[in-house]
Amino acid sequence: MKIKANDKVKILRGKDKGKTGKVIQIFSSENKIVVEGINIMKKHMRARKQGEKGQVIELSAPMDASKAMVICQKCGRAVRINRKLEAGKKKRVCNKCKEFID
Repeated sequence: MKIKANDKVKILRGKDKGKTGKVIQIFSSENKIVVEGINIMKKHMRARKQGEKGQVIELSAPMDASKAMVICQKCGRAVRINRKLEAGKKKRVCNKCKEFID
């Protein structure tokens, strides 16, 4: 997967199309990501103890990684990512400005 945690991404499809956010968590086996403030769902929590009230919690749900595109720090655009060998390690490269990401 070319998207990593703490990357800034732009959402391409769905109810949050056009929004940007920071990647919090990655599930590489399922090809899903969790983006801060995107794909919000509500979860109703039942009261556990007597006298305690139930509540509604808003959570960022996982979404498919193909719906997001990495934003390059250098050129500031949503770009595709390539990989190049640099000093024996694979590094991510912006497809538009050819700068290394990270």
